[in-house]
Amino acid sequence: MIAVVVIIGDRLSKLEIQRAMSSYDSIPLIAGWLRIIHTENPGAAFGMLAEGNPIVRSLVLIGVSGAVLLFVVWALWSERSTLNSWLSRFGLSLILGGAAGNLYDRIVHQTVTDFIEVYHGGWAFPAFNVADSAITVGALLLLLDLWRQDPKTYGESARIGQQYSPAKRR
Repeated sequence: MIAVVVIIGDRLSKLEIQRAMSSYDSIPLIAGWLRIIHTENPGAAFGMLAEGNPIVRSLVLIGVSGAVLLFVVWALWSERSTLNSWLSRFGLSLILGGAAGNLYDRIVHQTVTDFIEVYHGGWAFPAFNVADSAITVGALLLLLDLWRQDPKTYGESARIGQQYSPAKRR
């Protein structure tokens, strides 16, 4: 259900940006810090691969996105998955919705509409969208869950995370 909400929110927001704004039009939300800007990204995150061969770029990006989707679906529905906590499942659902939203754009439009930009002075973080935000938050939730897990569940990586846990320092 969470993934469906992300997909719908992503599609509706991108459609509204495409309808209401020309490319590179911008609307300041917080002057000097945050704006809505209509950009089309044919590449991967932060515009990587944007200048590459379009056929190779499409094959790589659609292939990687498809592989991520398959892994996330497996992790959500497989009985063998160790990602069973509510936090991991919520994070995976966000990643699933975000990856599906961007994959749809890559297949249908060969580009992804980005429109949220954080900036200050001459610095600007690359524009992103609802799907990118969901993927990022989902990944952070997975890392947080891994960090707080019992080492018996996740092995040495969880044991290392617990050594640095603020709860252990008290």
